[in-house]
Formats: sequence, C-alpha cells, structure tokens
Amino acid sequence: MKISLKAARVNAGMSQDDVAEAMRKSNKTIGLWENGKVAIDLANFEMLCRLYKVEKDSIILPKTLS
Repeated sequence: MKISLKAARVNAGMSQDDVAEAMRKSNKTIGLWENGKVAIDLANFEMLCRLYKVEKDSIILPKTLS
C-alpha cells in the first residue's frame, strides 16, 4: 500500500514542526513538499523515509505544481 508524505508523517506520530526540527528545515518547507508546491530532492526524501520508518517505494510523492 502506498501513502502520501503527509500520511507517512502522521503515521509516524510527527508534526511538521517535529520533522522540520529533525531535518533542520522550516515547517513551511515540509508543508510545501507535502503539498507538491516544491519538489523534494533525493537526499531529503531519503531522510524523511528514515524518520518515518517507511520504505521509499511505499510513498506517493505529489506532482509538483509548475
């Protein structure tokens, strides 16, 4: 089963603020990634997967709006 970035974060019991602090990013950046307003690079995506304890292929990335 594939889930969204937001669902993976919620399933991990983390808020956007928790993730932002762990990744040294702003909570706005986390929200932009979750909503597809900004593309996430591979290194940050891999870090999110480790934080959320999910496999990369179980996440559905949103289409980035241009």
